[in-house]
Amino acid sequence: MLAHMSIAFRIPMSGRSSDERHRVSSPLELLFDLTFVVAIAQVASQLAHAEEAGEALARLGPYLMVFFAIWWAWMNFTWFASAYDTDDVPYRVMTLVQMGGVLVLAAGVPAAFESSDFTAIIIGYLIMRLALVGQWIRAAVEHPDGRSTAIRYASGIAVVQVFWVAFGFLPVDARPWLFLVGAALELSVPLWAERPGMTSWHPHHIAERYGLFTIIVLGESVSASAIGVQNALAAHGFSAALVWIAAAGLVLLFALWWLYFLEPAAEGLANRRNLSFFWGYGHYVVFASLAALGAGLEVAVQAGAEHHGGSDTAVEYAVAVPVAVFLLMLYVLHAPLVSEVVIRPLKTAAAILLVLLLPLASPVLGLVGVTIGIALVAAALVAATLVDRAFAARKATALRDE
Repeated sequence: MLAHMSIAFRIPMSGRSSDERHRVSSPLELLFDLTFVVAIAQVASQLAHAEEAGEALARLGPYLMVFFAIWWAWMNFTWFASAYDTDDVPYRVMTLVQMGGVLVLAAGVPAAFESSDFTAIIIGYLIMRLALVGQWIRAAVEHPDGRSTAIRYASGIAVVQVFWVAFGFLPVDARPWLFLVGAALELSVPLWAERPGMTSWHPHHIAERYGLFTIIVLGESVSASAIGVQNALAAHGFSAALVWIAAAGLVLLFALWWLYFLEPAAEGLANRRNLSFFWGYGHYVVFASLAALGAGLEVAVQAGAEHHGGSDTAVEYAVAVPVAVFLLMLYVLHAPLVSEVVIRPLKTAAAILLVLLLPLASPVLGLVGVTIGIALVAAALVAATLVDRAFAARKATALRDE
């Protein structure tokens, strides 16, 4: 019994198999993801406030910077867990520390937007990253075959954190450009670290983890829309415009969820592991666009109730641009992974064009009409893709029967 208890307390971090059967997300990973709900809610809320004040472009920089910190911390944890998750006591404790860092970061989001004070965000980010350094050091000690890669990860991450500490003391005007330098350094660490040998991440596990995070961001968009409805009801009462925009927002989010999971990623990642960086890094844009869509829908609901659905081009583009970016990146990221994409490129291009053109018809359609139109375009793309799949399946069946 004592031997069993000691094994349960600490399991050698020798690396998981990349072809492990039935690999799925652990309860700890799901709990870890929930802390990011708080951070995403904060950053989306701040973007919504900026859009309400007509300062969306001015606040876009802080939004992208803070969202990068959120996404990058989640992504590094996810890929490490895919290769080295032991789910023992030390691993859980280090994960708890990272979760605490997420919450500290989330608490600092308002200050970053309102006064360019990134102190709490940097502290929270450092907590997350240094805890991950500890995990990589443990992997280096306990997994000799992956030691070179693990040491590179640990040292690379640690060095970059020195840059972020200095970042907090530098002039505010210089930070956007310096952030690009820091982000480039962060992105280069995995590329450099995996030169001696790639970690044994599991393609199906990674695809599932990204899908779950997509659902989390979509869920935050639903929550943001609900907040918009609540605020609109309190300020302006019930209106038809409010109902139409809220319903269109829900249909839109549902259609984007459907589209994301129509594209298979697991098999593509398994067959083309060399594209993992491209696919994984590119999801920053996917996730950031979905979170921005939530902010746009929150503002659209309130603006629709306030102006009774009248024209508001800026708000309409706060919905249209994130949708267009999402559709574009969905195709760009999956096209190299599979022999034939599920969502056809011409249909995707047509949908993107329509979404971006609809706000120009705002004087005729109004905010309600434009929002409904964007939702219908996304729903039509889902329907067209399902029809294409049905025809392809019927054709394949006919060929087999010949």
